[in-house]
Amino acid sequence: MNITILTPDKEIFQGAILSVKVPGTLGQFQVLNGHAPIVSSLGNGEVVLVTTNGTYKYYDEESSTIKEGSQVGQMINYKINGGFIEVLNNEISLLVRIAQN
Repeated sequence: MNITILTPDKEIFQGAILSVKVPGTLGQFQVLNGHAPIVSSLGNGEVVLVTTNGTYKYYDEESSTIKEGSQVGQMINYKINGGFIEVLNNEISLLVRIAQN
C-alpha cells in the first residue's frame, strides 16, 4: 500500500508502507493492507509508519531537501496537530496541520 503525507506547504512522505498508526479524534487506529475505505479527522498525536518493499521519499528537516530511502521495516514517526486521513484501494492520503519527525 502507498501513502502520501502533506502539510500546507510541502509533501513530507510518499511511498510504500506496511502499516500506519494515526491519532483519530476518537482514538488511535491502524491501517493495514486491504483496509476498508475511510475518511476520518485526526487529533493531536503521533503518526507511525512502517516501510515495506519499495522506495519512499521523505522530507529531511536538517537539509531541507527531499531524500529517498528503501529500508524495509523502517519505523518513521511524525508528530501532528490534527488533520485528515483518506484510505481508498490501498492508497492513503494524510493532510496534516503540522508535522515533525
